[in-house]
Amino acid sequence: MRERPKPYFRKTVVFVALAALFASCVNTKQAAYFNNLNDTTLAAVKVDFEPVIQKNDILQINISAANPQEAMMYNLPNTYSPGATTTATGNVSVAPAGGNPAAGYLVNQQGTIELPVLGAIKADGLTKTALTDTIRRQLVDRKLLVDPVVSIRFLNYRVTVLGEVARPTVVNVSSEKISILEALGMAGDITIYGKKENVLLIREQDGVRTTRRLNLNDAGMLGSPYFYLKPNDIVYVEPSRAKVATTSKANTVVPIVLSALSLVVILVDRLIVNN
Repeated sequence: MRERPKPYFRKTVVFVALAALFASCVNTKQAAYFNNLNDTTLAAVKVDFEPVIQKNDILQINISAANPQEAMMYNLPNTYSPGATTTATGNVSVAPAGGNPAAGYLVNQQGTIELPVLGAIKADGLTKTALTDTIRRQLVDRKLLVDPVVSIRFLNYRVTVLGEVARPTVVNVSSEKISILEALGMAGDITIYGKKENVLLIREQDGVRTTRRLNLNDAGMLGSPYFYLKPNDIVYVEPSRAKVATTSKANTVVPIVLSALSLVVILVDRLIVNN
């Protein structure tokens, strides 16, 4: 007949179990966004959200006037072909998912776009507002149109979300304004293994690539100039040490641990029987 486990043995087992439980608990402060944020009213972020046009951007430009027939030649549709999306004039057609191709103008390596009649117009380094004023002024000064209305949109406004998120993705931004929280939400949010306190933002502007480390645990991020993303931004969520260790060692460590636990159980059983 086996003897019942000694009291000290049962206490040891309980202690080990509790230690393992607390060791496996996740720090909820690190898992939550803005954990130091209390009920308050935040001031508006004073940032110029209008992006600057850069080389390789694709712009949709529509020109209208009191006489639609006169403005028609400035809105000629571009020819779209899957093999070559750039036309002889430097125009391109972008085919959105599930939709028809949208005609656009490519900002070439010289930083210009080619418009009918107007020819080459400098676009690189200008905002949409500045380029709109430039096109309108040329139409009026050259007496091509009376009271023209010019509207410009980006066709390639997108941000990329990579790393420890549920669905790494490229987000197409139709509204031309997106916050880092919206981008992460479209990527399925940061997983439990992602480091919210050390999110990397990669931004390229005027040929210069910059990086910033963002702490999404800090409420001050809501007032940061990096809260809103710009075209072609890349957001990378770094995995925690726990994820790296789990991924790299799971296939080798788990079998060893299970074998060791089996051996311990056998030894403990033998000790109880012998005592």
